[in-house]
Order: sequence, then C-alpha cells, then structure tokens
Amino acid sequence: MNSSVISRRIVQLILIMIGVSVVVFLMLRMIPGDPAQLLLGELASPEELAALRHDLGLDRSLLVQYTIFVKNMLAGDFGISMRTGTPVINEIIPRLAATVELSVAGMVIATVFGILAGILSAVYKNTVVDYTAMLSALVGVSMPVFWLGLMLIYVFAVHFQVMPMMGRMEMGTEMHAITGLVLVDALIHMDFAVFKDGLRHLVLPAVTLSTIPMAIIARITRSAMLEVMNQDYIRTARAKGMEESVVILRHALGNAFLPIITVLGINMGLLLGGAVLTETIFSWPGLGRYVVDSLMGRDYNAVQACILIFAVLMALINLGVDVMYAFLDPRIRVDGD
Repeated sequence: MNSSVISRRIVQLILIMIGVSVVVFLMLRMIPGDPAQLLLGELASPEELAALRHDLGLDRSLLVQYTIFVKNMLAGDFGISMRTGTPVINEIIPRLAATVELSVAGMVIATVFGILAGILSAVYKNTVVDYTAMLSALVGVSMPVFWLGLMLIYVFAVHFQVMPMMGRMEMGTEMHAITGLVLVDALIHMDFAVFKDGLRHLVLPAVTLSTIPMAIIARITRSAMLEVMNQDYIRTARAKGMEESVVILRHALGNAFLPIITVLGINMGLLLGGAVLTETIFSWPGLGRYVVDSLMGRDYNAVQACILIFAVLMALINLGVDVMYAFLDPRIRVDGD
C-alpha cells in the first residue's frame, strides 16, 4: 500500500472523527435530563444548580462547549467526569485495557474454531461433519449472550466450581500494571501464578463473547472455501499430485481469506464496542459498563471520550483490513485507480 493511499485513509479518519464528535456531542445534549440535577439531587436549590452548571460549562452555548471540547481533546484532555470528579482519561485507560484483553481473547477463540469449523464443513460437504458444524454455528449465532453467560457461570463456577465467577483476578491479588493487560503484565513480571489466575478469570467471559462471531466466521469460511475449491487451479494442484492438506491450506484457504479478513475486522470492532452484556454478567471492569453507567448519569465528557475512542479503533481496524487485502492479494489495486 503506497503512501498516497495511507495519507488518504488518514484524512478519512480525521473527517470521520470530526463527524462522530459532532453527532455524539449533539445527541448527548438532546437526552432529557439535567446533569446538574442528577448530581445534586432533587433538593438542590436553584443557586446551587446554577453554580454547578457554570462550573461544568453547561451554561455556555453549544458552539462554545463544542469548541472547548475539541480543543481539549486535541490536547489529550477529555475533561473531568461529572460523576466522580476525576479526569476521564484516568478512568478510561484501565477499563479500555480490560475491554481490549477480553475482546482479543474472544476473537482468538472465535477465529481459531470458526475457521476450523468452516474448513471442515467445506472439505466434508453434505456429511455429518458439515451438518454438525453448521448446526452448531446456527445455535451459536441464535443463542442470547446473557443466557449463555449465566449458564456457563452456573455449570463451571457454581456447580463444578472449577472456574471463578466474576472479575479479572482474585480479591487481594496485587500486581504493578504496565500495559493494563493482566496476562501480558504477568508475563512481563514472570508471575505465573497471576497469569494462571488471570487466564482462569478470562476463559468464561471470552467464550461467551466469542460464540456469535465464531458462528459468523464459520459460515463465511465455508462459503468462501466452497467457492474457491471449484476453481481450475485447485483441480490443477490436485492433478499435480499435491497433498490434500497443502491444497486446502495453502491454495484454497489462502485465496478464500479475503472475505474472512473482512468478517474478522468487522467482528473485532463489534466486540470492542459491544461487550456490555458480557462485562455486566461477569462483573468485568471494562469500557462497555463504564459507557452505560456514564450515559445513565448524563456524564457527557465520559461518554464522548468513550465513543470517540471506539470510533478511532474501528477506523484503525478498517485500515488494517485494507492493508491485509493488499498483502494477501496483489491483484487488488491500491493506488487509487
């Protein structure tokens, strides 16, 4: 991918961020309710409410509020949380790390098992293997996340008591955070006890989060593989006496990977922004729960910051997908023609 294309993507990212910031800024202020009233309660006097609105900048015009917001955002300052009185960025960073860790773990599980199921279904088309894999995919995409999470908690945490029920680590566990990712920090500190504890806490929510993307990836992989395996170059490879595993993994899967990459990128973005239910069920201290709590409390600064961060992550994921396209298929022109 040449520099002009990257520059164009960066310009598009800037325009997207401007549009998202405007939409989010205006929509939040259209929500009924007064943040000052929510913070001070129903018994607050008009003078107290007016003073708090002035301190929060809510008594200024929307244009002035938006200008101040953009200026502070460009300086890396997302403002002060209206609920807690602490800088929003200090509250977001650890929660973002928790959400990224959960989403990446869920995506790894979904990718590995989804692609494997799709390959097996395509190779053994119209057999028991195919029907079983596609039926499992249908069940996975249809199963409510909150129900699956509760069932996993009941079976593995309550009944068999082999997995922890909630949280990222056991109560009282202490570790100096470097990246904010429990597993990565544990490996950096060579603390394998904490690594094992963090991994045990991660399994159930990651499996819960992975079911829907796993089913989608399996179905897309099967369709792409079936389309590719009917091509002439696959028959030629087999006629040359290549091993079936080489034909499937190198020639078929390699050429079927473009639609799979698209689905992986979309689902990764959805996992980052849509883990609210999973985080709530497992008491996972992620960004999804933080957004919901902030929205209910009319915490404009916190919600704006979170949505902008999600927008940036989605744009970066899309840019990564474009780069992977060019890397996997040289036939794709990326010079803007």
